[in-house]
Amino acid sequence: MADNLPSEFDVVVVGTGLPESIIAAACARSGQRVLHVDSRNYYGGNWASFSFSGLLSWIKENQQKTDLSDECEDWRKLILENEEAIPLSSKDKTIQHVEDFCFGDQDSAEGVEEAGALPKLPVFGTPAAEGVSPGLEKQSPAAEGISAGSGKESPAAESPGVEPQTPEPGQALGTEAARAAPGDGAGTAPGSAAAPSTASGESAPEPAKMEAAPSESAAQEPKKITYSQIVREGRRFNIDLVSKLLYSRGLLIDLLIKSNVSRYAEFKNATRVLAFREGKVEQVPCSRADVFNSRQLTMVEKRMLMKFLTFCLDYEQHPEEYQDYENRTFAQFLQTRKLTPSLQHFILHSIAMVSETESSTLEGLQATKKFLQCLGRYGNTPFLFPLYGQGEIPQCFCRLCAVFGGIYCLRHAVRCLVLDRASGRCKAIVDHFGQRISANYFIVEDSYLSESTCTNVCYRQISRAVLITDQSVLNTDSEQQVSILTVPPLELGKAAVCVIELCSSTMTCMKDTYLVHLTCPSTKTAREDLEPVVQKLFNLNTEKETENEELEKPRVLWAVYFNMRDSSAVEKSSYAGLPSNVFVCSGPDSALGNDCAVKQAETIFREMFPAEEFCPPPPNPEDIIYDEDEIEPEEAGLSNSPETKPESSAEESSSGGGAAVTKEE
Repeated sequence: MADNLPSEFDVVVVGTGLPESIIAAACARSGQRVLHVDSRNYYGGNWASFSFSGLLSWIKENQQKTDLSDECEDWRKLILENEEAIPLSSKDKTIQHVEDFCFGDQDSAEGVEEAGALPKLPVFGTPAAEGVSPGLEKQSPAAEGISAGSGKESPAAESPGVEPQTPEPGQALGTEAARAAPGDGAGTAPGSAAAPSTASGESAPEPAKMEAAPSESAAQEPKKITYSQIVREGRRFNIDLVSKLLYSRGLLIDLLIKSNVSRYAEFKNATRVLAFREGKVEQVPCSRADVFNSRQLTMVEKRMLMKFLTFCLDYEQHPEEYQDYENRTFAQFLQTRKLTPSLQHFILHSIAMVSETESSTLEGLQATKKFLQCLGRYGNTPFLFPLYGQGEIPQCFCRLCAVFGGIYCLRHAVRCLVLDRASGRCKAIVDHFGQRISANYFIVEDSYLSESTCTNVCYRQISRAVLITDQSVLNTDSEQQVSILTVPPLELGKAAVCVIELCSSTMTCMKDTYLVHLTCPSTKTAREDLEPVVQKLFNLNTEKETENEELEKPRVLWAVYFNMRDSSAVEKSSYAGLPSNVFVCSGPDSALGNDCAVKQAETIFREMFPAEEFCPPPPNPEDIIYDEDEIEPEEAGLSNSPETKPESSAEESSSGGGAAVTKEE
């Protein structure tokens, strides 16, 4: 049980966001005893992905902002005389100004049940209900896993209908506590801890039921999507709280490959880069083939563009070309390069994707070079997107940690850190059961720190919007497009808005819909920052009679706006009273890639264990040498490496299921 954990670990990690999950995996991989806990009932924190109904519950929870109940009121009695408590917060204050809108007939969805959902259990009065609330729909990890992908036949890959369930099969391989914790954390029914076998038994019939419904509805109404359909097919949605793409030569892809964590996930290419210019959306030619096949550019413009992009690839070798403009903006530098206004716009906003007024020439050249270096590794754009959502990535690292012995407990709150006054180091945590757990190092996600600890911290904010639309912002012959679009600031003082549009083959939305993510650094509330851009790109009118110009735009079916805290720029010294062996991980930043999280995780790991390699490749099963007394039981039970074989067998079927689903789409 989660209330009877071992009392000593090497590393305790609080929070399951991306940086914390990478650190936990790296520590377990290097042989450390790791306890990884989260007070939420899903993995990922602000990096999580939700089904539609799960997101509605998350919205309701953040609009109410209720405190978690205190299960252990007298935990302070556990603090000794020579010790001091550093309380942790039980309320998540990282999300603000949450506003959701339905642009259809919301009443028509009354009584409509989500396909594949189990009957709702009357558990709202219990403390555990706090954890269950984001998933009225998630009563069992097995059922959740089956129907989340709505066509995926392998429970091992079933992650995100709502976040928590994906790592469960991997965790079951680690320890008994790892198996029990996710079940507890998800508020599951008793007995669901043995999810891998249960899910395997149920996986065959359920996807078949799920697939029938959308195909029938598609035949009757191919393009008219109602709110009740969205609710019914809610498990087909995997909606990210934070919107990011992976650079094909970025730090995260390199880490996924090096550590072999990439085997836990599947990815899809971003198929096109778009630009918003003079009120219209256009496709940007990126690769050499795109440039020469483009009908938008004249032959002269094609030569200009290729010449400039070739220069950017080795601009360091030609400092005389840009050194006079090092103190100027990249936009001013482009004006001197004999480029037409349309080419300048494409390079500035769609290739370099930097600020027109703030980014220096060197920053622009570096960003352009990074973009160009990533081209061609996996496709015609530099970007990859994880199938089933960004929330997959933290869970992949959680699996690796569990396989190497990490113990996982969701819905497991930590009341305080225990500081030893004599040494000035943190020696233990006290959890909500009143258990003291000792460790050498402690990793805490920023949202868990109390107001007294964060008195001197200045946070930035990210403005986010998520839309469900009925068509793409730029229709082409293929409906299955993953697009990235940067909308330049519409007025002075505003930031550019990054728009990522996902199609149904990414397993993040139902057929005949698109999931659109908008992100920018905050200047006001998310709605004030992003609604002007939404109005430029989409039709928000619910009435049938609209102007012709509006009819050409994609129609928004549902939208949510919210502000998310960005703690990525906060230095550790800004936090008051934290011991040297307590490390703070930030939440998501506003950048498109994940480099900040990976750098932060590696920096913290190297500070704790400077002699250890960061996330080394797992051993080849054939290279593992067992002691003589271990050979027989290992061969009898697992036939190969205890670390890799069982977990890969679960994943082989998952990758096969995922590939099949992708082809069907």
